[in-house]
Amino acid sequence: MGLRVCLVTPFAWSRPHDVNEHVAGLAAELRALGHEVTVLAPSTRAADLIAGRRALLDGGGAEVIALGPAVPVSRRSRIGVPVGVRANLSLALVRGAYDVVHGFEPGLPSLSYLALRDAQALAVATFLSRERLGYPPGRAQRERLLGRIDALLATSEEVAEAAAERLPGDYRVVSAGVDTELFQPGRKRTLVVYEWRPTERLLARAVARALRGLPEWELVLLRTKPLTGRPTVSRALRGRAYVRTLRAGEARASLLNEAAVFVPAFDGLDRVSLEAAAAGAAIVSPPGVREQPELAAAAIARLAEDAVFRERSGTRARAEAEQHSFQALAHEVDAVYQELAAKRKPRVSVPSIPAEHDWITADLHLHTSWSHDCQISVEELLDRAEEQGLGAIAVTDHNVFGGALEAVEAQGAIVYLPHPFDRLHAIPDPATLHRNLAQLDVLEVYNARLLFEAYNDEALRFARKYGLAMGAGSDAHVLQGVGTGGVRLPAFDGPEEFLAALRLAQIQRRPRSLLYLQSLKWAAQAKERVR
Repeated sequence: MGLRVCLVTPFAWSRPHDVNEHVAGLAAELRALGHEVTVLAPSTRAADLIAGRRALLDGGGAEVIALGPAVPVSRRSRIGVPVGVRANLSLALVRGAYDVVHGFEPGLPSLSYLALRDAQALAVATFLSRERLGYPPGRAQRERLLGRIDALLATSEEVAEAAAERLPGDYRVVSAGVDTELFQPGRKRTLVVYEWRPTERLLARAVARALRGLPEWELVLLRTKPLTGRPTVSRALRGRAYVRTLRAGEARASLLNEAAVFVPAFDGLDRVSLEAAAAGAAIVSPPGVREQPELAAAAIARLAEDAVFRERSGTRARAEAEQHSFQALAHEVDAVYQELAAKRKPRVSVPSIPAEHDWITADLHLHTSWSHDCQISVEELLDRAEEQGLGAIAVTDHNVFGGALEAVEAQGAIVYLPHPFDRLHAIPDPATLHRNLAQLDVLEVYNARLLFEAYNDEALRFARKYGLAMGAGSDAHVLQGVGTGGVRLPAFDGPEEFLAALRLAQIQRRPRSLLYLQSLKWAAQAKERVR
């Protein structure tokens, strides 16, 4: 099933970046699978910004839309996205009418975070680095973000574990993705490529020491990040050791395709190691090398001296890399999208209601004395509901069914989830909520007793996203609260007609002072304790 998909990256599309390479490769392969994919990103190129504005005005159908100028992104900074860029993002999300909004590295204060926070569509988040998990700083903000994300992805077990510490949930590990056509074994030279980092001096010395004993071999010190200084080439290696700065995958391809051996930095880019493996280079990463960098020198020497072993290692690396191609990544992500889409309740054709059909008001969240914090008897509740003109009520006592069984004879159960995002009370965590979506019949989108209306708004957003039937109730614990929230719907007979009628229901809001109702509840509880 083809979907309208929006991929959002926080990094300037006009500049090389490993996240953008991941996004670009995924976008191309998702399009090959039949999806309509748009990438939203900042840019530093004026032509991109002009084209992006034109695309927004035309309806947002371009493959890449630059929403505004790139701003520095730091995991320690607060949101620094300009107001105009935020407005462009909102416009893009509305006009795009996307089925899926997929944000990358939303642990940064950036477009990705804002897109997942504000999207009305199914939301997917991908985390690629343990170093980009500092935002949002507040727990409440993180909980709100987590409540709006429908699937959590990570490109490694290590990243998933780190992300879960700040945003708990069920993470799925997916491939980092690599272009196995761009990176493939070429005619190998006696060449070692070392991903240089200025802080890893012991590893750099080990590599240089190994090359000094291999006079027929060349060394390339590969820089993949800007502003990282310039390595010093020892006198013994001059003439066969070179420094190359190659930040984009396309620029690295010709070098890595010829390299026989690749030495990754301890804290290097995972993407570069994957590219080298796809290029058929033997990867130098023996166990314990971080603690004992001299092990890298021994591994280089062995690979240089044993051509058969070196070729076998390169062949094995290539075979493993093929399992992480962009095609494989797209199939993994597509499976996530389809799984989420399948959780949506199918649209039910609701028959037209004759004008003469009776409509009633129902309060779908009420308590009786069977709840530990309520003193209303069943008889009092029924009398009060009749006084308020309610045509139906739902008794929803805490963890007991006695009140409901007194109020009605044995009836088939309907699963109704009250105040699902009221974080001031016990609620299911997002992972539990998503795991049990298939069992939900009705989601409460208005609860008259919630302290913050934003919690009701979250529930409404969630219900619309998954096509759930919407309910509302007063959550009354005192008689004065009965009927302060509910739904107006066609009169019904039985569970099936009730669920069908809810599709036509109108939310009824009759709020009273929450402080007044809560004080009455406390007074009733205190009176009961005195007895």
